[in-house]
Amino acid sequence: MRVLVVEDEQLLADAVATGLRREAMAVDVVYDGAAAIDRIELNDYDVVVLDRDLPLVHGDDVCSKVVELGLPTRVLMLTAAGDVRDRVEGLELGADDYLPKPFAFSELTARVRALGRRSTQALPPVLERSGIRLDPGRREVYRDERLVQLAPKEFAVLEVLMRAEGGVVSAEQLLEKAWDENTDPFTNVVRVTVMTLRRKLGEPPVIITVPGSGYRI
Repeated sequence: MRVLVVEDEQLLADAVATGLRREAMAVDVVYDGAAAIDRIELNDYDVVVLDRDLPLVHGDDVCSKVVELGLPTRVLMLTAAGDVRDRVEGLELGADDYLPKPFAFSELTARVRALGRRSTQALPPVLERSGIRLDPGRREVYRDERLVQLAPKEFAVLEVLMRAEGGVVSAEQLLEKAWDENTDPFTNVVRVTVMTLRRKLGEPPVIITVPGSGYRI
């Protein structure tokens, strides 16, 4: 899942990003509304975690831009103002969910995952295919009832492949969904991660390489 965190309190923004990355999400961070619009126009995000009170361009205008562009991106709006009127205003602008500050990180994570499921076609919370069971909420993977310990990036790649439901996912798409914008696109990080993932999942192999196209399960 690819997430953009937009928050002008840099310590909070970086802490949220670090926490979401530990949950196997690819996270980009910006600290003002103008930079947020630049990223939204450049990259495909499943969810934007958006502070409402931003410098340069207000969070309301960033939210309106997502709606104007017709993106499938879901918006979780954050604000220190937690009364009903503020929540209603945010939702009427096109936000999909609303979370007042201060918030529990576990709740933020759960809301981001729920919105991420809504940014694509509806799929069950627990994904199952070819003897693999992946639970994004618990961050657990089982192969034929055997618990498989995966690093965050390995989990993220497997989740993208599972969500494709047998479709081919290119290396570029995996890079887009499982890594942030600081990753060098010319590295072999996708190939190496897939190789490690195959080894950990065991025999017979379930991740198939489609020459010239990508990977599928």
